[in-house]
Amino acid sequence: MGRTEEPQGGTPGGGLLPFGVIDVAGPSMVPTLRDGDLVVVRYGARIRSGAVVVFRHPFQQDLRLVKRADGRRPGGWWLLSDNRPVDSDSRQFGAVPEELVLGRVLLRVRPRPAWLAPSRLLERALLAGPLARVPGLARRCGVWLSPES
Repeated sequence: MGRTEEPQGGTPGGGLLPFGVIDVAGPSMVPTLRDGDLVVVRYGARIRSGAVVVFRHPFQQDLRLVKRADGRRPGGWWLLSDNRPVDSDSRQFGAVPEELVLGRVLLRVRPRPAWLAPSRLLERALLAGPLARVPGLARRCGVWLSPES
């Protein structure tokens, strides 16, 4: 979950760029994000599997949540908590319609900066070849490795 400044009229506060800031609340995205982390969101960004996203709760649309996009399903995106015992995600409320997914989390700025949205090219480089052999490098660069891998 998170408290958010959502863009008005397509941009935050009427500015030129579609970015916003969210103060993360709760344990659902541990270890990636923790309670009190401050993250930057790009509203309207293209979503792909593995991305950390911000969306409106399907049944409480005034509530904004932060989850990981697991993939597309009939009816929308399947969004999961990184902290799997916390099931306040698509396992509880089903697929989230595309129009409720607001944007992609780009980076954490507090307490310590971390990039959370690597490009596809960087993801491929970190998951294959010599870079894949460096322990923990992919995760430090924001590439999500599912708990099964």
